Amino acid sequence: MPFEDRDSLVSPVRRALATLWQQAGLPAAGLDHLSVPGNAPVLPSSFAVADAIQASMAAAAGAAAELWHLHQGRRQRVLVPREHAVLESCAHFTLDGRAPQVWDKLSGLYPCGHGIGAPGWVRIHANFAHHRDGALKLLGCPVGERTERAAVEQALRGWRADDVEDAAAQAGLVVAALRSFDEWDRHPQALALAGEPTVRIDRIGGASPIARPPSDATDRPLHGLRVLDLTRILAGPVAGRTLAAYGAEVLLLNAPHLPNIEGIAETSRGKRSAQLDLREPTGRERLKALLADAHVFLQGYRPGGLAALGFGPAQLAALRPGIVAVSLSAYGASGPWATRRGFDSLVQTATGFNDAEARAAGAAKPQALPLQALDYAAGYLLAFGTQAALWRQAQEGGSWHVQVSLAGVGRWLRSLGRVDAGLSVTAPEIAPWLVSEPSGFGRLVAARHAAQFSDTPPLWRWPSMPPGTHDAAWAA
Repeated sequence: MPFEDRDSLVSPVRRALATLWQQAGLPAAGLDHLSVPGNAPVLPSSFAVADAIQASMAAAAGAAAELWHLHQGRRQRVLVPREHAVLESCAHFTLDGRAPQVWDKLSGLYPCGHGIGAPGWVRIHANFAHHRDGALKLLGCPVGERTERAAVEQALRGWRADDVEDAAAQAGLVVAALRSFDEWDRHPQALALAGEPTVRIDRIGGASPIARPPSDATDRPLHGLRVLDLTRILAGPVAGRTLAAYGAEVLLLNAPHLPNIEGIAETSRGKRSAQLDLREPTGRERLKALLADAHVFLQGYRPGGLAALGFGPAQLAALRPGIVAVSLSAYGASGPWATRRGFDSLVQTATGFNDAEARAAGAAKPQALPLQALDYAAGYLLAFGTQAALWRQAQEGGSWHVQVSLAGVGRWLRSLGRVDAGLSVTAPEIAPWLVSEPSGFGRLVAARHAAQFSDTPPLWRWPSMPPGTHDAAWAA
């Protein structure tokens, strides 16, 4: 495998990677075996989205290699090609030759009569029917899939953007008002996040180091590690998929009453997929039984949501001493928006990215980033933080809590700077990175994993399968 490091030693990606690595407390020697070549923009954006994706994926891959070194006594080289990493993070896939519909026709940006910004805009997320119908009911529009955007546009002419946002939040819906960076930076939620690291890793309990099953030099770095994946939408599933590529046994647990998006076909590669209803005592007891043999508990519920069911971080540490609990949130675990629902597109709007990208482009309408950069970078950083905590657990014991938020990742992306003339970039073709494989959803064509390991190439052991295909049990 080619190994290029000379040109990357002082690159922005190398600096970002080194900062993440040092904050996580991983050995500096591991960075010497990690290559992140290139510095050119890959997709049209005024933001350093390629730096963010390459650095976050490299952090995850490098941490996996560090765990392998811990058990094998020697290091392998890891290369993360820039274009491949970014294009893998574009959610491009087909099922039986069909490109799935990613966005509902009512999802997107709408001008309002008054409000934050000028003339005031909101983004509505309607990809789930209950979110769509809730927003339509709130606005006084006919409820159902037949309603067209024109009806929503008409209704919003009588609303202030911030009033729509607040009313939607109170109703448990997902709507974000457009802000500039200056407006977001003054917001109480931004102030609550200001002192938080991008990846927070805290020791939350005492425990002895958990012994791993024996492995040899041909086994992938996470061989023998078991991950419970209780996530559904992009960032969390990307984290679980990444851990699966590096050798973990990932058991995806979906709630039978909650909807999913077609993207689950692409993000479920390498996982076994079961259903568990935590509203029922039997479901909670089954989860406790699974937890007894788990090393990682990955979840994307709103802060406090699982604690009410008995599976908050402190409760997990009591049930399974030595566990690495991993939490994803939209806006962070503290502050007035801690319990607010959110997706990448909404966080981009609320925290200033849509406004800033439009200003850079000279556009009158707010403009999104060219990919779900917050989701994908958060997914790789969740995988990175998980493995850094596993490294600490193996060294010193303890139970650990890893936290990443989409808004926190947005703040990190901003810190990487802007790209002059970045919006003039032409996106490369994804075809060289695509592979075709069977799945329970049909013939899946999607990008293979970008990170390259000199000794233990990543692979997905199990094909992507629909929720409920497997029993809620660890593999034999």
